[in-house]
Amino acid sequence: MTILPTFIACLLSIFSALSLIAQTQRPPNIILLLADDLGYAELGCQGNTDIPTPNIDQLAENGVRFSQGYVTNSYCSPSRAGLLTGRYPNRFGYETNIVGAQNEDPRLGLPPAEITLAEYLLESGYVSGLIGKWHQGGTARYHPMRQGFDEFFGFLHEGHSFVPPPYQAVTTMLRRKVLPGGGSGRWISADGKTIYSSHMGNTEPDYDANNPVMRASQPVQEKAYLTDAFTREAIDFIDRNQNLPFFLYVAYNAVHSPLQGADAYMKRFEHIEDVHRRIFAAMLANLDASVGEIMNKLRQEGLEDNTLIIFLSDNGGPTKELTSSNLPLRGGKGSYYEGGIRIPFLMQWKNHLPAGLLYESPVISLDLFATIAAISGRPDHRSTVDGINLMPFLRGEQQAAPHDYLFWSYRGKQALRQGEWKIVKNKENGSVELYHLRKDLSETMDLASQEPEKMKQLLAKWEEVSRNLSRDQE
Repeated sequence: MTILPTFIACLLSIFSALSLIAQTQRPPNIILLLADDLGYAELGCQGNTDIPTPNIDQLAENGVRFSQGYVTNSYCSPSRAGLLTGRYPNRFGYETNIVGAQNEDPRLGLPPAEITLAEYLLESGYVSGLIGKWHQGGTARYHPMRQGFDEFFGFLHEGHSFVPPPYQAVTTMLRRKVLPGGGSGRWISADGKTIYSSHMGNTEPDYDANNPVMRASQPVQEKAYLTDAFTREAIDFIDRNQNLPFFLYVAYNAVHSPLQGADAYMKRFEHIEDVHRRIFAAMLANLDASVGEIMNKLRQEGLEDNTLIIFLSDNGGPTKELTSSNLPLRGGKGSYYEGGIRIPFLMQWKNHLPAGLLYESPVISLDLFATIAAISGRPDHRSTVDGINLMPFLRGEQQAAPHDYLFWSYRGKQALRQGEWKIVKNKENGSVELYHLRKDLSETMDLASQEPEKMKQLLAKWEEVSRNLSRDQE
């Protein structure tokens, strides 16, 4: 009489054990969270004290913070190209930051011959989704679903308004070359919800022109604040794919212009007197809350321990435009000083990476491809790659620095770092400057004339790397 129930109980126990084994053998999920134009010093874990970012900071508390994390360019589009391919964009001639009507040029975009991270993970059995900003070409041949992503919700160009006109439930600050009615300075509407400012000397681009929010390839009418909409879609993607290994790339357009702060977050920062900074604070706090929602979803579904979560920015902050701080670094977006290319860079993978680790050797966004490929079970065996699998370094299995050198080049501007030394060539005057970053993090003392031998050594390395990268285009 008791044999059948006992047999069923044994079967259930076996199935449960098999299920647990399957879960532990399943490759980890990957979530890549990319902020847009976020300054080096704008997170709590990076030293910011006036804009709380507890959810993003928790990634550093539970994982690794890279004090010297770099991207491949100080502009959005080529930076993302390096991130997605694990190769210096110069290897495949990608030295352009596509803006405005250029997005509709069929010659401009991430070359389809390049293998993206989504395409690579497809071969490892992953399902991949891109939510947010693409900015790798706005015509059909460059569409993210033709570059390995199974799903896409977002926009194709370099920016987008956070709510559609007439911009309800937000405070909006837009650039104007000349204020309405003439003059310069700031114009503020009677209700305080619209501000025009001439401080940049140019007019806000029409980001939304021929650039709809899309699901797959079809335009949608999105009414939610865009940061919230992207978070909603990310949570839905996790919900639908939680039983599969997934790669989720959430490319927020926060805190990129246009400056638009949602009412609830604006109220939270009423104490910030300058409305310019107040809007930025509202946008960043909204982004932080969104990261918190995604993390809560992972915890609710029991997925956090088997998910590698990465957070970084695509380039340094444009301080004058957004108020975003890169201190103590020099420069910002568009510059090859540290403030343009060194960014907040965090990584969490519970039980696989040490919690609270501050990793101080230079790393670069190129390393994410190699790292993710390795933990997916299919290491990156492409013939020419530039990234390094960071896992042995973060686990203490490798003591040396991951890179002998790091290199940057874009339209006449160049830089190279080797050890603590760095050379920078500015397009404006063509001069080459030399800095020792450990002694002079803010790059205030040009040592080119004082250290001729070191200058000669780095210039030779620079020429060698340039030749090797150019050879790939032949």
